[in-house]
Amino acid sequence: MNPHATVTRAFEAALGNDSEDALDTGASLLAADPAADAELDRRGREFLTRSWRGGWQPADLARLVRRDLDGVHLVLLDRLAREETSGYEGLPHRWPEQLAELRAEAASAGSSPGPDRFSAATAALELYRFLGTLPRVEPVGPAPGEKLPPPVAGEPKMLARIRALLAKAEATPYPEEAEALSAKAQELMARQGVDEAVLAARRPAKDVPSACRIGVDAPYETAKAVLLDAVARANRCRAVWNSGYGFSTVVGFESDLEAVELLHTSLLVQATTAMTRAEAAQRKGGRKRTKSFRQSFLASYAHRIGDRLTAVSEQVASESGEFLPVLAAREVAVQGRTDELFPQTVSTRVRGVNDLAGWEEGAEAADRAALGPGRERIERGRPGR
Repeated sequence: MNPHATVTRAFEAALGNDSEDALDTGASLLAADPAADAELDRRGREFLTRSWRGGWQPADLARLVRRDLDGVHLVLLDRLAREETSGYEGLPHRWPEQLAELRAEAASAGSSPGPDRFSAATAALELYRFLGTLPRVEPVGPAPGEKLPPPVAGEPKMLARIRALLAKAEATPYPEEAEALSAKAQELMARQGVDEAVLAARRPAKDVPSACRIGVDAPYETAKAVLLDAVARANRCRAVWNSGYGFSTVVGFESDLEAVELLHTSLLVQATTAMTRAEAAQRKGGRKRTKSFRQSFLASYAHRIGDRLTAVSEQVASESGEFLPVLAAREVAVQGRTDELFPQTVSTRVRGVNDLAGWEEGAEAADRAALGPGRERIERGRPGR
């Protein structure tokens, strides 16, 4: 048989029709022709190349495959991604780390593409069918093979200090200590942002805003997106949530983006830990409504954390005096880039915030002060353009 013809016939049968019978037909054709394996892999790498050029990155695809498919597809995605990216001289910023995380996740999945040729072919066609349905999304950086910006310098000492503070905040069993450490981390982030802005203003080549994507996973994804939005705004960035594909795009200057990624991850860990403890105490008191408690807890936590982080950032900015115009100019640039990437956004609200105990516990976890209930508004991007 002709390998090219075999794969073409299999694709015509399986990828143009979403029925199980069509999938079985395509897998049977591939299973009967071992000579077609190399061509099948080559076509898979083409699917990935189109995905990269359509704005998707390895972490995006890994998150969606994990959510909508299975471990065998994650293993296959990892192998194809490593093969497809191996031919480039250099990869965009964040890509090596994303590929390494995909490699580790695929290894922990412990699933081969299938115990027999038919199962392996079925998994490949399922993955390719899935990749073929993805729309273009807003690009947050160059794709492999495109011109790369100057390399990003190694982690600044300030970020290393911030990382250490947040690690301590995550580890301590004392809420007051965790809050103090998080507040100190935010202060350092705010001061670093001011320093970076001043240095950038003095350089001949001006920095421009860039963007990154951060996963926002279920459950309670709306409240988690609010938390990310609060962290982003406190650090002179903007976050736009894509609920359909489970991520937020954060726009800002590079040093601020790294701070947002770091702080958001830490606060989410701290929020989850505090929520679990509070929920356990509520259960001891005879409560059984956990979903509304958790949703209200996380919404309140995000709301109050936003207030606290913004207050710290505003205090640092007010001390900057003569550099306020520089900071203001960067904020305008960030908003302009956000509007360019997302000319159309809609607002959404956190629904189900109706548990007073959850709201009060979330506010206390944020900064030990009671706060009346409310609803947070965030921007949400449409699933593709």
